[in-house]
Amino acid sequence: MHEDGELIAILDIAPIRPGHTVILPKAHHATFEVLPSALAGRILALGQQLARRMKALYKVERVAFFFTGTDVAHAHAHVVPIHERMDVTSARYIASQGEIAWSSAHLRADAEALKRVRDELAFRIE
Repeated sequence: MHEDGELIAILDIAPIRPGHTVILPKAHHATFEVLPSALAGRILALGQQLARRMKALYKVERVAFFFTGTDVAHAHAHVVPIHERMDVTSARYIASQGEIAWSSAHLRADAEALKRVRDELAFRIE
């Protein structure tokens, strides 16, 4: 979707919603708080551009942006169009009488679906 000297932005292979994009710095930084400020700012600016495109394309009021490094020890940001209130939430808000099983296998998108979303977003640097 996007690549320059410092950043790459790609569709998440286990998207919360279509368009869910991951922005990664090419240089390794294990966690977001150690990112150089200028690099963090570039990630944020790229996320804002993508969020504007997602709002127009998906007709959503909100787009989530968050830094993570929990699954992989490499700081990265997620940009997710929010269609439902529970699209991005913490497990602490889930009330269930039964056991909760965690997995991302059911979220895996096939290659054709990822290509279609990539083409829909037609993401370019402004």
